[in-house]
Amino acid sequence: MNDILKQFAPITLEEMSGVKLMNRTDTKFVTTLPMLRRLLEMAGPQYYAQEVAGKRIASYDTTYFDTTAFDMYQTHQAGHANRQKIRFRTYVDSNLQFMEVKTKNNRKRTKKKRMEVVDMDLHDEAKLDFLATYLRYDAATLIPAIQNQFDRITLVNRGKTERLTIDTNLRFHNLVTGTDRYMGDLVIIELKRDGLCFSPVLAMLTQLRIHPHGFSKYCMGSALTNQHLKVNRFKVKLIEVEKILRGAK
Repeated sequence: MNDILKQFAPITLEEMSGVKLMNRTDTKFVTTLPMLRRLLEMAGPQYYAQEVAGKRIASYDTTYFDTTAFDMYQTHQAGHANRQKIRFRTYVDSNLQFMEVKTKNNRKRTKKKRMEVVDMDLHDEAKLDFLATYLRYDAATLIPAIQNQFDRITLVNRGKTERLTIDTNLRFHNLVTGTDRYMGDLVIIELKRDGLCFSPVLAMLTQLRIHPHGFSKYCMGSALTNQHLKVNRFKVKLIEVEKILRGAK
């Protein structure tokens, strides 16, 4: 993958400061590594590739928390548009960690609030104040639910109005059941933009027959690694993911 990424003009974190998109619309797509290579070859002239310390592929380590009753998972599984998730995300290469609360509303807009932290201990005053401000759930009921790790490519369009995150090498470790799942050649693409501004990559995705496909890493990872959770609304997506992993068209 690095060979293709070298063809992209680089963009630094500082240059991306205006593309934070903390209040945004997200569209996800699911595909495979061979299709990703084709997409990157098409996207090169119209996108920058984020580069940090000379690297264009970054490693992420994320731990999601939920209530002891898995209320955040259940809310998503039940199809409610207004929902939240809380996670601790570590940028492995820079050793930075953030606690993040993501809130999605019924207009399909996502707001993210975060604070830098040094650990996942929920008992200190600063974290509790943050959660009391932004999270609808009682912090006392939260437990670590699932960990995921992946490698990420980040592209920015030339107009700097959108970010495209591309996640590969996705692994899940369920912190409740102890179950692990490696997702093989699966690729998760997420288009993040402010509203419905023009996106060059949408036509490329259509040309490659890569269609929108919801994939919550927390919910899908939980459904794949915890047989005690309801999966009713996720059944079709789980079947589609398994087909993609088997190389089915």
